Amino acid sequence: MRWVEYRIIYPEGDIQDIPGPLTIMSLVDINGRPLSLPLTSARQIVYRVTGQRTRETRNGEERYYLLEQVPVEELEEYVE
Repeated sequence: MRWVEYRIIYPEGDIQDIPGPLTIMSLVDINGRPLSLPLTSARQIVYRVTGQRTRETRNGEERYYLLEQVPVEELEEYVE
């Protein structure tokens, strides 16, 4: 049986497990959960998924999603 583990890599290099896959260019919160638009406020920490790396292991694979922090000025465009 093969399994897939999903992880995010913050800009500082920290790694955190997440429950499922993400799409490139999607916006996620600090815990790696996808955000729905429009946002309620620009005063929150939001990351954009900028890339993906896959590492094969003996019994499955690990998918790493690279994140970049979205600046407040850009977040204001997504606020209702």
